[in-house]
Amino acid sequence: MFLGDTTHLRLTEADRMRAGRRLLRHARAARRLTAVLLWTLVCMPVQALFLLLPGPAKVHFARIYWASFARLMGLRVRVIGERTRSVDGRPVVFVSNHSSWLDVPVLGGQLDACFIAKDDVSRWPVVRTIAWLGRTIFVSRARGSTARERDSMAERLAVGDNLILFPEGTTSDGSRVLPFRSAFFAIAEGERRPILQPVSVVYDRLAGLPTGRSTRPLFSWYGDMDIASHFWQLAQHRSLRGTVLLHAPLDPAHFANRKELAAAVWQTCADGAATLRQNRPARPIPTATPGINANC
Repeated sequence: MFLGDTTHLRLTEADRMRAGRRLLRHARAARRLTAVLLWTLVCMPVQALFLLLPGPAKVHFARIYWASFARLMGLRVRVIGERTRSVDGRPVVFVSNHSSWLDVPVLGGQLDACFIAKDDVSRWPVVRTIAWLGRTIFVSRARGSTARERDSMAERLAVGDNLILFPEGTTSDGSRVLPFRSAFFAIAEGERRPILQPVSVVYDRLAGLPTGRSTRPLFSWYGDMDIASHFWQLAQHRSLRGTVLLHAPLDPAHFANRKELAAAVWQTCADGAATLRQNRPARPIPTATPGINANC
């Protein structure tokens, strides 16, 4: 009887500890959610004003917003490599793998560029407003709309905007980079082609420890996952880190067609992501074509 009572007390104490840890995690998530919402509410009218004014303020402020968003979530961003700037007046399209909605604040906080997103996003409450303020370009991926959407992107490039493209066309579980769809690279066709910079993004730290097969999927957002519940689950954790690996830029003019270009960019992004997933020292992968000065 005495032993039984002692076991019961031990179990009760263990339950209390688990409940305490759970409460701490929920408090952390609530604090981060509140901070992100307040920051967004403050920034929305500011960005709306900048959209009415000429100049690059709307571009720079969007970057400040996303960088702060990531910090408020407890997500630290490490950048390896150099950001490519305009070369001879040609804008830059940053081409990245895509495993989570987190890629938006991670890349948006590091690059002065607008996102290209699926048109579904334009119908999401709140998110669509944030996307609009960030001057996101929405694409449907329907075959009949390819030319129209290419022209829309070309117009943005013509006025000097840089773009961020996720050519997988969807998110993945983070364990691999899905093939890049060549249709997205129609943006690189024409007389005045942009410069492309391949980018690899991997979430490689959780609670300060390297992520692996069992923990990396926590960052991934795919399938029919709900963004609100995914945010809540992720925000409960501490010491999160994402690494952005910026590779050597490519000139589309050096490729025979967009399928060849898509394959080359995919290989670079996939190889870089594999290195980061294995927690090995990573360096930008050089281009096999004639080089471009990334710091022009």
